[in-house]
Amino acid sequence: MKLLEYTLYGPTDGFPVMSLGGSPSTRWKRPDVVESIEATGLRMVIPDRPGYGGSPRQPGRSVADAATDVANLADHLGWSTFAVTGGSGGGPHALACAALLPDRITCCAVVGGIAPLTTDGPEPTEDDEASDPRQSLTAWLAVHDPARFRARFAEGAEQIMAAVAAGGPEFPPAPGSPPGPPARDDDAAMARLTATFGSGSVDGCLDDNIAFGTPWGFNLTDVRVPTTIWHGTSDERARTHAVLLTEAMPAAESIQYAGGHVPPAAAYREILEWLRGATNATGAGR
Repeated sequence: MKLLEYTLYGPTDGFPVMSLGGSPSTRWKRPDVVESIEATGLRMVIPDRPGYGGSPRQPGRSVADAATDVANLADHLGWSTFAVTGGSGGGPHALACAALLPDRITCCAVVGGIAPLTTDGPEPTEDDEASDPRQSLTAWLAVHDPARFRARFAEGAEQIMAAVAAGGPEFPPAPGSPPGPPARDDDAAMARLTATFGSGSVDGCLDDNIAFGTPWGFNLTDVRVPTTIWHGTSDERARTHAVLLTEAMPAAESIQYAGGHVPPAAAYREILEWLRGATNATGAGR
């Protein structure tokens, strides 16, 4: 039996939502995020994908494999139907659930997600990435040069943690907003940062990016449940991917919020309210 660690948030009688994190990510969420979940009356489960946290690695997993993991977790929780959301690298996995579990998924919200990537051909340059959003050096390295991928992950994580050690906040503030309090003064924040950017996350992030750059295992045209693709006004890459995704899924709607890759509190609350409203509209329960 596959082990999948998870955390539950929100009231026990709330609307059931499966939330799939980014690449990298942790199932442990900030207090402001938990407050929004509770305020909107959602019962949200956030699992660690294989290779993150306490969930053992599953080399060679595809994006589609997430649907099996999610269905098994929902069975464990006693959920017959539920909404699904995915942020950034969790977006493709949320779409897999929407496509492959149509009788169980009430609605799907993707936030700052990505469309299928291509890793064929030579190593992409910055110009290649700028001209074609489907090209990604990160995914290309994951598929063709895992050692360099690991080195880049370590370098990026070191830079993030160095900024935190210098007094930076847990996450970048929204454009025009003041930074949050120093994360180094908050043990819980440091635990979340270590879980996300520590060396233990590199396997999960590597496997995510291999999955993004190889066949996903389903067709986007199979996504027929109510679906929204959200992106921030200052997140140009997510905007270009939102265009690709909505072109591939005619029934999907693209929604823009004021902010960056990580939605600010007001936008996150709007996304959660949409999930609840769309679930109500389908007449589905639990």
